[in-house]
Amino acid sequence: MRIETCYFCSHPVYPSKGITFIRNDAKAFRFCRSKCHKNFKMKRNPRKLKWTKPFRKSANKEMVLDSTLSFAARRNVPTRYSRELIATTLKTMQRVSEIQAKREWVFYKRRMAGNAAARREADRKLVQENQHMLPEVRARLSQMETDVGESHEIEGSLDEAPYAISLSAKSATQRKRQQAWVSDAMDVEEPTDPK
Repeated sequence: MRIETCYFCSHPVYPSKGITFIRNDAKAFRFCRSKCHKNFKMKRNPRKLKWTKPFRKSANKEMVLDSTLSFAARRNVPTRYSRELIATTLKTMQRVSEIQAKREWVFYKRRMAGNAAARREADRKLVQENQHMLPEVRARLSQMETDVGESHEIEGSLDEAPYAISLSAKSATQRKRQQAWVSDAMDVEEPTDPK
């Protein structure tokens, strides 16, 4: 059985699933769910709705020009069955899907390359604007300064006595956790490779 694609959102429509609408001129439209069918009947443009694949492709959020995408094109050429042909086709399909996944990951990394610095800058700006809401973080930072070798008293504007906890009673592992927590609060991690 053939896996069709939804006319509206381009998602796969598996056999015995979805809705088929046949127009008066005998053109068949397949939809993955009633949401796509209703939007089609309302004559909406799928390139203007953010949840559809045509929108993602027109907004350069998905690969459009790639050699692996041509393998998914429909070929209505009948071929004689042979076991070797089926075996090589299955191996090729698996290899093409691996290559396509790697290329999509590279495409995603390139598209998101500039976002990490902008996100980090926005986070720093947010922290600067809302300093009054971070007394606990300021107390921990002052404790780290005192632990490095400065005086053991909390000085000046960092006068948060209820939040200040002496580090002398804490173990070394707790200090490392605290330092990691503060460094995580200041920096934002970039997405890692899922493989």
